[in-house]
Amino acid sequence: MTVTPRGPARPFLARRSLVAAACALAPAVALSASLGCAARPGAAPAPVGETVRTDAGPVRGVRSGPHLLFRGIPYAGAPEGRHRWAPPRPVPPWKGVRDATAPGPLCPQVPSPYARISSTEEDCLALNVTTPPAADRRRAAPVLVWIHGDGSVGGGSFFDGRRLAARGLVVVTVNYRLGVFGGLALPGLEGSGTFGLQDQRAALAWVRRNARAFGGDPGNVTVAGVSFGASAVAGHLVSPASAGLFHRALMASGEGVMDMPAGAMGPGVPGYPWYVWRTGREMEDITAAMTSSLGCGDDRPERVLACLRSLPVGRILEVPYVMNAFQAFGYGNATLPELPPAALRAGRFHRVPVLSGATRDEHRTFVGMAYDAAGRPFTDADYDRALRTAFGAGAAARVRAAYPPGAFASPALAWAAVVTDRMWARGTQAQHDALAPHVPVYAYEFADRDAPMFLPLPGRFAFGAFHAGDVPYLFEDGVAEARFSPAQRRLSAVMTGYWAAFARTGAPGAAGLPGWRAHRVDRPYTQSLAPQRIGPVDYRREHRLDFWDGLS
Repeated sequence: MTVTPRGPARPFLARRSLVAAACALAPAVALSASLGCAARPGAAPAPVGETVRTDAGPVRGVRSGPHLLFRGIPYAGAPEGRHRWAPPRPVPPWKGVRDATAPGPLCPQVPSPYARISSTEEDCLALNVTTPPAADRRRAAPVLVWIHGDGSVGGGSFFDGRRLAARGLVVVTVNYRLGVFGGLALPGLEGSGTFGLQDQRAALAWVRRNARAFGGDPGNVTVAGVSFGASAVAGHLVSPASAGLFHRALMASGEGVMDMPAGAMGPGVPGYPWYVWRTGREMEDITAAMTSSLGCGDDRPERVLACLRSLPVGRILEVPYVMNAFQAFGYGNATLPELPPAALRAGRFHRVPVLSGATRDEHRTFVGMAYDAAGRPFTDADYDRALRTAFGAGAAARVRAAYPPGAFASPALAWAAVVTDRMWARGTQAQHDALAPHVPVYAYEFADRDAPMFLPLPGRFAFGAFHAGDVPYLFEDGVAEARFSPAQRRLSAVMTGYWAAFARTGAPGAAGLPGWRAHRVDRPYTQSLAPQRIGPVDYRREHRLDFWDGLS
């Protein structure tokens, strides 16, 4: 969700369209975190104390079967008062043993219809560590650092790392500043538009300093994320300040090289050249528009900042859509000096192996929950109108001929296929093609069309292999796992095996796993992951990428 560059003669209209886009997109972008929030920890661990010394002081966790769990460990100081909207600062050391048996507070957020969670606690920059079984801790283990999705709701504690830890990994899940607290921008403010990204970098630095205390190898760190979190990983790939903090990158359903046709995320949402990247000026415009009702208007940015910092968190959260509007990263600054897609295409990124992919039916999630599954059927007329909005009258006819609604069970599924192929698959393939000339790239498509759907939607809809539907196959999730078929359990075992092998060696190959070749531009390869079949898929053909390249 990104705006086109603002023209000098239309500042107010540009600002209005930017906020309108954020507001229209709000129900959809909240989904990523609610998917993560469904991943609730399993049975409570046994209350057996285990103490580890970090660089800020000792922490006491608990044992859960063969694993040790440490929760709510602070990795940066509280971003409150004059430290609100400032780069993360070191954690003040503590005396005695700090309890790490319960999750720390969530970062400030408001509930969504699909994630009934909220918080006003700013002292929230904490992480959680799950260690592998004792038998695997005789040598330093690879570390996987997980960045959750969305950007306006959720937290690291909702992702239970025991399934991946059982594969021999130290798993770290992270809280970071969300929404307006992670993305606010003002002229002259250090870190504008990138505070959430800087928090994640501080967590990676903490891992480098402390991994050995938990049996991890600070020289073998994989940074991984889903959706907005995967886009953050793309940001770290090109951020000079993130150099050396990770050695592999894993991106699931990311939007790092993805644009957005007009109306793709709903009527009235304009088309933008980039989904998650915005100029510093655009981020400043969002800030001005979203905070105008808070009584902090002034021509001097330093006074605006002082006023905003003086407000209670709850007052800021009362502004409608103030969290959703900031689900993007600003570039043209010290953290992101240039537009990340441009840097990736030019080969200006950290040379680490990449495992990356998307789901087969990415956009069914957003169409379903906005229309049919919410009791508002998407009609033939809606389909025609959406095509004209996205592609113009002439191209709309060509798209309709390629995706005739009669070939699908409903117009909603036809529109979801159009946007999945045009926006998600095309962006995913472009990302792989940009990376592959420089580093090993292992591309995948999660294709389980019977993946358990756990959103509380009132209607019925064929969600298929939906956006972020692969996450419960990697993290412990009693809700989804209770509905797994035996074949889906086997798929989960294969996927965790692939992910662990990649974290260990930089390639997903391991004994007992189906072969998986690296993707090359001249020899494309995408691994399909489904209960029925694990193996190569012709991704370009399946998603009609030749058609879309020709249309564009």
